[in-house]
Amino acid sequence: MRAAGAARPPVRARSRDPGFGRVPGPLRALLGALLGTLIASSALLGLAAPALAAPALAPLQPSRGALSPPAPPDQPGLPVSGTLRNVDGTLLAGVRVQALAAGSQQVASTLSDASGRWELTVPTPGRYTFRIDRQSLPRGVSVLQGEVVRDVAPGTLSLVVFRFGTQRAGLQTSASATAARVLVDGIRFGLVIGITGVGLSLIFGTTGLTNFAHGELVTIGAVLAWTLNVTFGLQLIWAAALAIVAGGALGAANDLAIWRPMRRRRASLVAQLVISIGLALALRYLVLIYFGGRSQSFADYTNQVERNYGFISITDKDLATIVISLVVLVGVALLLQRTRIGKAMRAVADNRDLAASSGINVERVVLFVWILAGALAALGGVLFGLSELGGTVQYEMGFNLLLLMFAGVILGGLGTAYGALVGCLIVGVLVEVSAQIIPVDLKYLGGLAVLIVILVIRPQGLLGSRARIG
Repeated sequence: MRAAGAARPPVRARSRDPGFGRVPGPLRALLGALLGTLIASSALLGLAAPALAAPALAPLQPSRGALSPPAPPDQPGLPVSGTLRNVDGTLLAGVRVQALAAGSQQVASTLSDASGRWELTVPTPGRYTFRIDRQSLPRGVSVLQGEVVRDVAPGTLSLVVFRFGTQRAGLQTSASATAARVLVDGIRFGLVIGITGVGLSLIFGTTGLTNFAHGELVTIGAVLAWTLNVTFGLQLIWAAALAIVAGGALGAANDLAIWRPMRRRRASLVAQLVISIGLALALRYLVLIYFGGRSQSFADYTNQVERNYGFISITDKDLATIVISLVVLVGVALLLQRTRIGKAMRAVADNRDLAASSGINVERVVLFVWILAGALAALGGVLFGLSELGGTVQYEMGFNLLLLMFAGVILGGLGTAYGALVGCLIVGVLVEVSAQIIPVDLKYLGGLAVLIVILVIRPQGLLGSRARIG
């Protein structure tokens, strides 16, 4: 026993810090992610500072001999481009293209190069008439549509397409033919949205995550295919196949590096949602640093002649887009219905805890879903750039498509793969129909307006089931 009056040894009290120690785990993960983003942004700015500062210092260097006047400031302007291809597929070089402002005043002029590509710069935003100088055409080449009126605005893809050939006798565009063309274009666009939206819906169904970075997976797939096709000279079909494999690997890396650790720490869905937004911004600007802000064209299948199939006319690449989309979506449906991994995916989406208690490896199923979603997003990016953007790639193409993906997925029923397909088809058709009524730059508003109307009537979507809360 301790003698009376003996001094007690000091007792080390456990720290009960009322500050950061009591912050919930999800919030600590969010703060850590934001801190990491700030550190990475500072490092990128530090690396980019010398490169950004070098051009500014160049004009200050003294020149030898006589003093030269200071360099004029960069002239403002908006680039407009296109490719001239005859009806038989021949590329037209040395053809003059003119840009006319209001009052038929010429503001720019250029010649097409050996690959038929031309590019000029208009001084200010506005409506311009782009005209082909018929005297510069090669012998035997006739123009079917030699003038195109287009509104040029900052941040939009300014691509002008001229039509060559002769008008066939008796060929008239009736109302039924126009309706058929709009329907086919809408189905094609809806299938492309469906390929990208199915992966988004599967991720939500199995994990509950609303992934705002899914659009960047679409962009990265298209940029990878463009790099392999243009930079390395690989044929676009094989470049797209490698981009699909890379997209699946990127989806797996997303899950293993970010989302699986967050699930193990039981991070809330709100924290994961915010981190997905930050990840989307980081990936988008990394693509901007690598790819640049201007649209770039694929080396293959950029300009094609429409072929007549009865009552519709369609290019080979648009027809291939429809066929490939249908085959892939049917394959995904068979995967969900007939295979063990597909049944496991549906079980995890229906009840995660019950699926785990029945012996299903939930984390392995979720990893497979991420791989599948990344591969589908990469394929959708290539098809979107090839068919909808005229064979070009943009660093914001996935972000522009993301809102329509969400519209289709929510319209069909969030978390259901078949509902996502139906909803995306409806959105695609409505977008093309609305383009016949409103300006083309605002055509996406039609699908979003119908989304609002249907969700007011049926909040769970077309194929979604009612869920009781509370």
